[in-house]
Amino acid sequence: MHLIIDGYGSNSKLLQDEEYICQLLDSYPSRIGMTKISAPTVFRYVGSKPEDWGISGLVFIAESHISIHTFVERCYVNIDIFSCKDFDAEQAIRDFRDAFQLTRFTTSLINRDWNIADLAEVSEVTQLHPV
Repeated sequence: MHLIIDGYGSNSKLLQDEEYICQLLDSYPSRIGMTKISAPTVFRYVGSKPEDWGISGLVFIAESHISIHTFVERCYVNIDIFSCKDFDAEQAIRDFRDAFQLTRFTTSLINRDWNIADLAEVSEVTQLHPV
């Protein structure tokens, strides 16, 4: 599954709070049944335009990763939960809506249907025709 949340919040202080984002990334994987395999990495980014700044954070999970990117001046946040294991996407949407006090947001959910037989077939093709 790959859940994408693009949202606008009313509280820019949350969007620029590196510690808050770090704590959120540190605690969230277990809330959705995922296995954290790294400490979160969070840093401030300043682009070539003064208004293009924000916080980016990432935590690796055994199932893939969770990332957060904020653009403080725009009150915008982009959140990705990318996982080969199913999770409650509706609950995750509610959790992040509340965590960032989102007033407007859109979501996209891409299901990743991995079938062991399909993977074996792909593996055979890759072995016969390496890229």
